[in-house]
Amino acid sequence: MTGISIGCAAIIVAISIGNGAQSYLETEIIGGMKLDEITVTPQGSAPQGSGGQGEGSGPAAGADRGLLTDDKVQVIQGFDHVKSVIASKQLGYFRAISSDNLINDGFNVVAVDLSKLKEQGNRFKEGGALEQIGAMVLNYGATTGWKDAETSERLMNMISSDPNNPKIWEELQIYESTVSEMNGKNIQLESMNADKKQLSPQLYVGGVLDVPSGRDAQFAFYDRQAYISFDTAEWLTNSLNLQNGTTSKQRVYDSLTIKVDDLQNIKPLEDLISKLALNASDNLAMRDQVASQLDTFKAIALGIGVFILLLASISIIVAMTMSTHQRRRQIGIMKVLGANMPQIRNMFIVEASLLGLLGGLLGIVFAFLIIKGLNSFIMASAGMSGLQIAVTLETLPIGIAFAVMTGIFSGIYPAISAARTNALLAIKRD
Repeated sequence: MTGISIGCAAIIVAISIGNGAQSYLETEIIGGMKLDEITVTPQGSAPQGSGGQGEGSGPAAGADRGLLTDDKVQVIQGFDHVKSVIASKQLGYFRAISSDNLINDGFNVVAVDLSKLKEQGNRFKEGGALEQIGAMVLNYGATTGWKDAETSERLMNMISSDPNNPKIWEELQIYESTVSEMNGKNIQLESMNADKKQLSPQLYVGGVLDVPSGRDAQFAFYDRQAYISFDTAEWLTNSLNLQNGTTSKQRVYDSLTIKVDDLQNIKPLEDLISKLALNASDNLAMRDQVASQLDTFKAIALGIGVFILLLASISIIVAMTMSTHQRRRQIGIMKVLGANMPQIRNMFIVEASLLGLLGGLLGIVFAFLIIKGLNSFIMASAGMSGLQIAVTLETLPIGIAFAVMTGIFSGIYPAISAARTNALLAIKRD
């Protein structure tokens, strides 16, 4: 019964850990993958003279064929099952100086339609999206890492002189993860032009985004993004003499994020997008990979539980066989009194099944205690507050069923052996 209880507890714990891990992955990891999105990128310039229909002909049309232009965005917006289309263009990585003389070593500036930031799952912590030229929205990461010029220069000099000193990196990490109040401030971007530093006109921080759902704040500060409108991007490009890198007459984008109404429509939409000479990708393969790894883990854990039950069944067979040998006089008397072989066999099978049932009930108690200890260990050592293991009601019948079936199958051989006992020899021998 002890072996069955341990095996039953192992199975319940294995299933519970699998369910808890699956829930954690769906909310914390897979949930952050944005599975309902398709990312579209240009294929690059096609060879001259290979222009497609509808975009003119000649070298210019061939060069524009693989670009992500306004015309293609409008076509994609007209596809069925498309909920929203959000275009973006990378301006580059800039060092920034705030109006109160704080310096940020750099964040990525992205041109988007600021009114559609919420459609990407973003939440505003402060402020909002402003329409005027010169407005900017910072994500959570871009509000970290701000420090005064003296501190920034001191840390850079210390790292240059002693790059292997862990204390210097620990101090830098503290500054890099510290959140500053940036909403409502003015920021200037610093760029290099002909080996000379050049400052942009002042940009106004009109809003700050919150930590994305499914992400931890202690890791979110590594992703530093600043969002501006396309009109502001053109204004900055002219002010800083940034090279556009394209000769297209239309506005050209670096990527496109498409929200789809249902996951099953992602692949058909990607096929349509590829016909526009564009690249389309999604996160479904990563989800399937994570799910496959999770299934493997659950199978291994379940196999361990079944192996323990197999060992327990061997113990039951031995114990029941010994019990049959010790009770052969009782079996002989029952046969003399009229008990037939099926009755004696069923008696031992019922006894084995009761052992399995009692072991299963005890295993449930063990499972609750083990999972309680696991949750305490996870909270204390791993710090993954989102990972909580719980024994659900649907796992209890599975554990009981395994325990009872183990008892029954383990009791079959001893029951048959008991039923075949010769009554006269058993009574005469004892």
